[in-house]
Amino acid sequence: MGMKLGYDLKIEQSQKLVMTPELIQAIQILKFNTQELDSYVQEQLLINPVLEQAGGEQRHAERRTDSDREERIGSMDDRRGEASASRRDDDFDWKEYIKDRGYDDISYRQWEDRNGEDRENSYEQYVSSDITLSEHLMFQLECATERKGCRRVGEYIIESLDENGYMTSTPEEIAEATGVSVEKVGEVLDMIHGFDPVGVGAEDLAECLMIQLRSQDQLTELFEKVIKEHLEDMANGRYNVIAKELGISLQQVQAMNDIIKTLEPKPGRLFASGTDPRYIVPDVVIEKVDDDYVVSVNESSAPRLMISSYYSKLMKQSEEDDNLSKYLSDRVNSAVWLIKSIEQRKQTIYNVVTAVMEHQREFLDRGVKYLKTLTLKDIAEELGIHESTVSRSINGKYLQCPRGVFEIKYFFSAGVSGNHGEGISSNSIKEFIKEIVDSEDPRSPYSDQTMVSMLGEKGINISRRTVAKYRDELSIPSSSKRRRY
Repeated sequence: MGMKLGYDLKIEQSQKLVMTPELIQAIQILKFNTQELDSYVQEQLLINPVLEQAGGEQRHAERRTDSDREERIGSMDDRRGEASASRRDDDFDWKEYIKDRGYDDISYRQWEDRNGEDRENSYEQYVSSDITLSEHLMFQLECATERKGCRRVGEYIIESLDENGYMTSTPEEIAEATGVSVEKVGEVLDMIHGFDPVGVGAEDLAECLMIQLRSQDQLTELFEKVIKEHLEDMANGRYNVIAKELGISLQQVQAMNDIIKTLEPKPGRLFASGTDPRYIVPDVVIEKVDDDYVVSVNESSAPRLMISSYYSKLMKQSEEDDNLSKYLSDRVNSAVWLIKSIEQRKQTIYNVVTAVMEHQREFLDRGVKYLKTLTLKDIAEELGIHESTVSRSINGKYLQCPRGVFEIKYFFSAGVSGNHGEGISSNSIKEFIKEIVDSEDPRSPYSDQTMVSMLGEKGINISRRTVAKYRDELSIPSSSKRRRY
């Protein structure tokens, strides 16, 4: 049977989702966190002349009022001179003088009353400057020696330190780069080892710890041997191995470990790293009013935009110019869609957080131990939206409640079912494990299997492997490493 080749025309009816630019924009806006949304809005304000941020006209009016006020005050100089000639300055009521002549308007009140603060020199205009490790060490180097050769080598060493205060170059490399002997580099290094913070300029962790012990007059031959040869055993709690090889008691090893724990393994981290700190701005605020919790979206996380009144008037006057009318119409439609998308984002976040807090009411009332299991599917089905919408609405967003500031994702976690059928969050189980460890006898810490039994008494049935997993996530060592002798 031969195959028929040829062209044919058929009419088919099908359904498909078309991702318009507007829909893509709305999805992006929902996914943005506070900082990303603010950056996007600022970009749109530059691109679209029709858009205007709410409050812009008010700020412009304030600036204009300030300018008018300066002109008025300047025009009053002559009058004040005439008035001061007839009476003493300390008896003259300037406020009454200005009021009598019709200058007691809003501009004068702004100029006169600033809650006792000087607007031009308020504390809010100044930012503290953190001292970096390099700056701190350079200052000490200037005070420690006047010899230019030592300063040059010292500056090279300080600039070569990493953010934790450790050396990144060998003495041989420093000697070659600065044109001095290795012995000279060693002398300067010994001097830097005495700088604050103690332990800075070390080649490795062992040397850093020994420098600190030496400064405290606690570096004995035994201590030095433990640090050089058994530091890993000490970190892993293998006290029996150390005691057997060095011929000392377990109590002595434990005491040495206690001293080592008081030392700073990264002396450079006490200083500024040169990177700006990142602050969390909560997108949602939950406040307790009487016996109820009120959810409100942070207004600063959702910029308020408006259509410029100037372009609204211009659009009405541009009916005769088709090109101008089309351009303004497109810009206005784009601006309206952006404003609607931001409002829709705000409403979606509000709905999701409200639903989450209904599920986690016991957490708000009683604490972390009462977190329940919650999935994206639960909230999506309750609100009648897709799981991806819920995911985008909580992505990178935070809420502030009486219990603290949390990422919204924190409230979505798997867990186990209790004896009474209720869901118990993994975060709640971790809190129970932490409480058990905090209350244990250090000489006889609880094993993972013992904690399984203790959790079972609370109605939480999990395996030993799960306990070990949660314990590792809490950075809690095993029972052998927690044991005290």
